[in-house]
Amino acid sequence: MQIQFFGATETVTGSKYILTTTKGVQVLLDCGLYQGLGKETGDLNTHFGFDPGKIDVVVLSHAHIDHSGNLPLLVKQGFAGSIYCTPATLEICEVLLLDSAHIQENDIMYVNKRRAKEGLAPLKPNYTVKDVEKCLRHFKTIPYNAEFNLNDEVSLKYTDAGHILGSAVVNLKLTDGTKTMSLTFSGDVGRYNDLLMGDPQPFPQADYILCESTYGSKLHDRVEDAQLKLLNCVKHTCIEKKGKLIIPAFSLGRTQEIVYALDKMKNAGLLPPVKVFVDSPLSKSATDIMRKYSGSLNKQVLEHLKSDSDPFGFDGLTYVTDKEESKRLNESKEPCIIISASGMMDAGRVKHHLKHTLPYQKNTLLIVGYCPPNSLGGRLLNGAKMVKIFGNDIPVNAEMEVISSYSAHADYEELLKFLSCQNKEKVKTIFLVHGEDDSKTGFKKTLMANGFPQVIIPRKAESFNLI
Repeated sequence: MQIQFFGATETVTGSKYILTTTKGVQVLLDCGLYQGLGKETGDLNTHFGFDPGKIDVVVLSHAHIDHSGNLPLLVKQGFAGSIYCTPATLEICEVLLLDSAHIQENDIMYVNKRRAKEGLAPLKPNYTVKDVEKCLRHFKTIPYNAEFNLNDEVSLKYTDAGHILGSAVVNLKLTDGTKTMSLTFSGDVGRYNDLLMGDPQPFPQADYILCESTYGSKLHDRVEDAQLKLLNCVKHTCIEKKGKLIIPAFSLGRTQEIVYALDKMKNAGLLPPVKVFVDSPLSKSATDIMRKYSGSLNKQVLEHLKSDSDPFGFDGLTYVTDKEESKRLNESKEPCIIISASGMMDAGRVKHHLKHTLPYQKNTLLIVGYCPPNSLGGRLLNGAKMVKIFGNDIPVNAEMEVISSYSAHADYEELLKFLSCQNKEKVKTIFLVHGEDDSKTGFKKTLMANGFPQVIIPRKAESFNLI
C-alpha cells in the first residue's frame, strides 16, 4: 500500500492525500482548495496532479474550504464514487460549497469584464452552482465512532477532532492479504478547553499518522486572556477612539466563537453599548447550523444554554445579509464592531470594510486566526504599511491587534496531548502536513525529542510505501 501527498504540503491549504491499496483502489483523503498563495493559486486549484476519474472514494475530514472546496471540480473532471463525511459536515458543505461557487462565478464575471476591454476571450469558473448540486449527490454520512467498510481492504472510523462542528479524525484499518495495519489522518486538530467545541477525542492506535502542524512551533494565549483582550479592544476602539473594530473571521467556527464571547460579556454586563454586526450571509447560514447542533457543543455551552437559549444572539447584534445594508456600514461614522468573512481577508465583504477603515487611526483591525504569509491578512499581520485592495493602494494607519487563542487549531503542546493516546513504539511514521516549513520543522524536533522514532515532512507528489 502507498500514501502520496498532493496538497497542504508546503502550505496550510489544499489538503489532498491519496491512499492506494494493494489491489489498486484509490482513496482520496480531503479535496481542498488552495487559498492565499497569490498568482499561483488558480493553477494549483485547476490542476490536481492526478486523474480524478481514477479516484474510487473520497473520505472528508471536515467542511472547511481548504479541505472540501475542490470536490465539485473533482466530480466535474470525472470522479464518480462516494464522498464520506459526518452528518454535520454534509450540512455545512451544502452551504460552504454553494457559497464558493457563487464567489467563483461573481469573480469570473469581474475578470471577464476587464478581459473584454482588452480584447481577450472570457474565462470560466472552476465550478458553478450546478456543479456543486451534482457533487452533493455523491455525499454519504457516517456518524462518529461507527465502523464502516469502504471496501474489502479499507475500513473507516471517524473520531471527533474538536476543530469545528462535524470535524473528524480519519482512522483507517488497512488489510493486505493476511496482514493488517492502520493509518490515521488527523484532519485539523482542535484545541483543548475550546470556547465551543469539546476536546479532541482519543483515537485508535495507528501505525502511520498524517498529522497537521499549523501551529507546530507556537503556543497560544490562554482563552481567559483572549476574552479580556477582546473586551479591551472594544472599549479602546469603540468608546475611547470612537472608531470601528473590524474582526475578519471564518464564517464557520471563528465567527460563532467571537459572537459567543460577546454574548457572555453582554450577559455579565461587561459589554459597552456598542452595535455589533456579523456581515456575511454565509456566517448567518453557518450560525443557524450551529444553533441546530448546539446540543453537541461542550459542557460549558450546554450550561450556558440553561440561562440563555441563544448563545449566538443578543440585543444589539445584527446579522447582515443584504448587500446594500453592508455598504451602509461603510458609509456610517458610528462606532461599532464588524465581524466579517473571510478570515484570511482575501475574499468576501471584509475587504470592503478594510478598504474603508484601514486608512484611519481611530479604527482597529483585530486578527483572530491564521493567515498565510502571501494572503492579505498575512501581509497586514507582517506590518505592511500599504496594501492593494480592489486594485487601489490603501494606506494602513489603523491599529493592529492579534489574539491567537481564538484559533481553532491546536498549538504544539496540544498536538502532543492529542498524540499522547498512542504507544510511541508502535507508531512507525508520523507525516507532518498542513503547516508552513518552520512550523513543521519545529514540530518534528519536538516529536522526536518526545520519543516518536520517525517523523517525515513530505513534499508535494512524494509517495511512501506502507509496510
